[in-house]
Amino acid sequence: MTVAVVLLATALVTLAALLTGAVAGKLARIDGATYSTALTRAATVFAATLTLATVLATTLKTLLA
Repeated sequence: MTVAVVLLATALVTLAALLTGAVAGKLARIDGATYSTALTRAATVFAATLTLATVLATTLKTLLA
């Protein structure tokens, strides 16, 4: 059961990171950025979202342990 919950949570966090990265890239293109700049912004937001999720999970693990 716990393995399934961990896999589901990982999938949801990855999906959220992909969506935020895609939106950031699209907003950058709408703003007039070049494709390379938009891709860089999308990758930065994707990495930041995953980092935030990792920090939150680590903090919750520390607080609940």
